[in-house]
Amino acid sequence: MHIAFPLIAGLIASMLHVIMGPDHLAAVMPFAVESKKGAWKIGLSWGFGHLAGMMLIGTLFYFFKGLIPINNISSHSEQLVGVLLIGIGAWFLYGILIKKKSHEHLHSHSENGPVIHSHIHSHNTNKSHSHSHDFKVKKSNFSSFSIGLLHGLAGIAHFLLFLPVLGFENQSDVLVYIIGFGGGTLLAMSSFAFIVGNISSYVRIEHNELYFKSIRIATSLFAVVIGIYWLLRV
Repeated sequence: MHIAFPLIAGLIASMLHVIMGPDHLAAVMPFAVESKKGAWKIGLSWGFGHLAGMMLIGTLFYFFKGLIPINNISSHSEQLVGVLLIGIGAWFLYGILIKKKSHEHLHSHSENGPVIHSHIHSHNTNKSHSHSHDFKVKKSNFSSFSIGLLHGLAGIAHFLLFLPVLGFENQSDVLVYIIGFGGGTLLAMSSFAFIVGNISSYVRIEHNELYFKSIRIATSLFAVVIGIYWLLRV
């Protein structure tokens, strides 16, 4: 079998799986909106977490099918995903609508131009200040990885995506399909987060605070709604 076929099949299967899952998108969007042009890292972190979760549940299923309640693990993971989506949306809504910011000021980042936004920072005697960008980005990446891991654990149905490997003639085609599937997962969510982050960054650069706040609220509400649906559907 030509190597391109299993590779393309894996890419298409994984990309459709990622983009057509509203719970996947809801988990990443609030972080991507806040992360500006570095948002693709949020999507990449989710992708790695998702693949790790699928590998873990797949390994358990393969070696301990009769000993470990795989279906229960998947079901509880789905419930936990729903709870976390609600928590993510509620936390971002709290930060947007309720939490008091230290203050707003105008300054520029090298990659954008002057942007009005808020920071939690401390001043010293030289009137300089230290930002918490790096910490927030790392925390967002870890959160996205964790959600992706749970998404991977939550889907016994994910194994349906690997059914094509049963029709491959040799192990090399199986390996190529799995590589394509992994690459497609990372590419799809990184691209999605990149687009969301750039839209958010453009709105910030234009200083349209009302639109930007509306985007933040909309993505947070989306996470809450999908979380409630995911919780009730189990």
